[in-house]
Amino acid sequence: MGRKAKISREMILSAAYSILDEEGIGAVGIKSIAEKLGCSTQPISWHFGSMLELRKALLSYAGDMCWGSIEKEMEGKDALDAFFVTGVHYISIACDHPYVFRFMHMDDPRSAVGADAMGDSSVFTMQMDHMAADMLSRAYPDIPKKSIGQAVQDTVIYTHGLATMMIWDNFRMPKKDACKMIFQMGLKILSSIGIDTEGRKMPKL
Repeated sequence: MGRKAKISREMILSAAYSILDEEGIGAVGIKSIAEKLGCSTQPISWHFGSMLELRKALLSYAGDMCWGSIEKEMEGKDALDAFFVTGVHYISIACDHPYVFRFMHMDDPRSAVGADAMGDSSVFTMQMDHMAADMLSRAYPDIPKKSIGQAVQDTVIYTHGLATMMIWDNFRMPKKDACKMIFQMGLKILSSIGIDTEGRKMPKL
């Protein structure tokens, strides 16, 4: 029991995330985590029971690691600027942490963490940023909520597509150029439904 107590759940998830970030989810296993921590496999099995349960926890942990700073980045910004901050952040994750991005946003979540964790959710539905749509609807009450929702969905799908391309492009364009592309496309889409985007500047990387 004493040895199990020395290896905490947080330590295991931190080690698993490090392996994920460096080598991809295929390299994340009980043995590889134990090797990284310099311990036996027993504490890992004791905390999580199975790789499926560990992957479920790792998915949540990776989300916190990648998105934990987003509220601070959005602080003090109006709805439109905050929306673009999330897009730039999304592209940055894909560029800076491609294996983590793939695990979180591209791998089949049902095979990665099990169907039970997904419930009846559609992956396509999950891409729609309802929080962003609600935020923009409050800021622009004169524009139909349905139009805002469609514009947000179109922008999110474009951003996800570009992020996916950045992962597989061995001769990857600079992150700044990719962020500029999603910013300009977002301006076009939102302007088309009547949102005033005049004078907006791309968020800093």
